[in-house]
Amino acid sequence: MRIALLQIASPPEEAPGPRRERVGRMVAEARGADLVVLPELWAAGYFAFDSYADRAETLRGPTVEAARGWAQELNAHVHLGSIVEGDEHGHLYNTAVLIAPDGQIAHTYRKVHVFGYASREAELLTPGDALDVADTELGPLGATTCYDLRFPELWRGLVDRGAKTVVVPAAWPAARREHWRLFTTCRAVEEQVVLIACNAVGVQDGGVELGGHSRVVDAWGTVLAEAGAAEGLTFCDVDPAVVDTVRAEFPVLADRNWPMPRPVHHTNR
Repeated sequence: MRIALLQIASPPEEAPGPRRERVGRMVAEARGADLVVLPELWAAGYFAFDSYADRAETLRGPTVEAARGWAQELNAHVHLGSIVEGDEHGHLYNTAVLIAPDGQIAHTYRKVHVFGYASREAELLTPGDALDVADTELGPLGATTCYDLRFPELWRGLVDRGAKTVVVPAAWPAARREHWRLFTTCRAVEEQVVLIACNAVGVQDGGVELGGHSRVVDAWGTVLAEAGAAEGLTFCDVDPAVVDTVRAEFPVLADRNWPMPRPVHHTNR
């Protein structure tokens, strides 16, 4: 499986329409990849909180429609990262979308853990409440988004639903880049999955610098690829069979003892 990670900058002075056109030209350079992955909320700009409502769209909106065309043109899966999705009730979500090579939506995921620290995401967006895994030509694939990396129980839920590959679009700040490296490696090892994490780059609204260093980590914890801090494409080849190999040779998932034994209550004598 050939993967293309596309790190994208979302400068405040660039409107979403021209940004989509620019990103489309970059995506076209990923020809030959089986899966192209983009970052979190790149079209709207993660830190453009005051514009979330105006830039919200549906699953038939311009970003998804553009990604459908890219997938068909490349004959590849395109994980467009995520969009600010608006529903008929006026709720806004941080929604990740996977497009199949035929242009159809193969998987969606509304971010469960919306971020509140030095961010207005938790104030403006509604958390998702569903978790599932898509059966794709690339194997069983799930998704989480950015802050979800800090919540291992969510990841174990994906594994319990059959995930062998997990895609993680992100807008992770440069100030916590070492946490990014730590959690992407840790989640891949503990869940024995191929983890594909694509982070945004550049300076966004509010002067926040995003960290880049998009990564692919296999089920052994081997870092197969890591980008730098600049906008652009990074390619990586992955053997999906590594997941079955690791799980057979080191069957930690099969060794889980859950539910946990009852707690012991000691009495004072």
